[in-house]
Amino acid sequence: MGHILRCISPIDGAVFAEREALSPEAARQAADRARAAQADWAARPLRERIDLVRAGIAAVGAMNDELVPELARMMGRPVRYGGEFGGFEERGSHMASIAEEALADIAVGEDATVKRYIKRIPHGVVLVVAPWNYPYMTAINTVAPALIAGNSVLLKHATQTLLAGERMARAFHSVGVPEAVFQNVFLDHATTSTLLADRAFDFVNFTGSVGGGRAMEQAAAGTFTVLGLELGGKDPGYVMEDADLDAAVASLIDGAMFNSGQCCCGIERIYVHERLYEAFVDKAVAIVEGYKLGNPLDAETDIGPMANIRFAREVRDQIEEALAAGARAHVMHKPEDDGGAYLSPQILTEVTHDMRVMRDESFGPVVGIMKVSGDEEAIRLMNDSRFGLTASLWTADIARAQRVGDRIETGTVFMNRADYLDPGLCWTGCKESGRGGGLSVIGYHNLTRPKSYYLKKTT
Repeated sequence: MGHILRCISPIDGAVFAEREALSPEAARQAADRARAAQADWAARPLRERIDLVRAGIAAVGAMNDELVPELARMMGRPVRYGGEFGGFEERGSHMASIAEEALADIAVGEDATVKRYIKRIPHGVVLVVAPWNYPYMTAINTVAPALIAGNSVLLKHATQTLLAGERMARAFHSVGVPEAVFQNVFLDHATTSTLLADRAFDFVNFTGSVGGGRAMEQAAAGTFTVLGLELGGKDPGYVMEDADLDAAVASLIDGAMFNSGQCCCGIERIYVHERLYEAFVDKAVAIVEGYKLGNPLDAETDIGPMANIRFAREVRDQIEEALAAGARAHVMHKPEDDGGAYLSPQILTEVTHDMRVMRDESFGPVVGIMKVSGDEEAIRLMNDSRFGLTASLWTADIARAQRVGDRIETGTVFMNRADYLDPGLCWTGCKESGRGGGLSVIGYHNLTRPKSYYLKKTT
């Protein structure tokens, strides 16, 4: 028997699911099947591929009543939020709706002597390595456009959400997507690295930690495999003096605490203009104190356990280090905090960028809030990070938000919103938050290669 992958439920620490990882030989055979099937898939009419992907999305939606409690058991998100199908459908459907235009030939010019154009050609075999925090929404970002563009896809999910890829593949197969074209695979890290080194894939999309992204790059070194990487984040919010205070507090605190803070673009540090600072902190504390921590299967629970005890340990360590260095905690420990996966949400003030909680990714229900004198100080602090995924600006002045946004080192600038992926925009990051881009027309460009045609009509 090969390596067994086990999903340990954060609810009670019990094994929820387990699957045997493919051996290197079996994994290579899966990649070979995908390569053999890809040409026929790409030869199908684009409209047929679009319709099949739309049908696969709908088939996942039909499973939603089963998926919501299953996700709660695998990674701890409360059932009251209804799962991921809303965002899953929005993203997949948008990519389907723009496919014909995004993949159309680019006409360069034609006259009596020559015709010139650029085609978009699928890479071939795409590996999608999806994370556990939003296993369906993050996967569909690439799965839908990759299949529509004519690629075959292998999907590898994190062990913490072991069953998500299996569910997706089953749904897509049920509507007619060939099994070899879209395969869920159970792989351990070593086998994944071996396949990358052997150039089994033509494009790899990885969402995960900076360390995981670095390992992917190292495994693919010298193969020239195209990599798209969404890695860590330490996303800031900046509340200007003319902001709608109540809206800013509600959105930024939700962005910091939703999903127990385990969001790729969650808010991890907040800078508030000195005129609004005290009121912002008071309102933020009141919101968090009202949260119910508990079993995610309970409909009254706002915050469930973190997905793994080791993730909670990292957040506790950051909080304790900050308190020892002079930070102030504002939220009392909740009685359900068991010192393990169940972790009380926390708001910290009197924090500095010397503290890890304001510098390293926390990926948990904690946020530090700092007072700033104005735009210059806020911009300096927002840019004082090795990450750059999103930034959330709160102001009534759109021109000011644009000016500030132009100076922030980030992939996405939000004004009066936070923690959202608009599928019409490119999802991208800079610095250690990654490279490449998904969704939007740029997502299609990254999942295909350009092929130029210069057709001379006469000799």
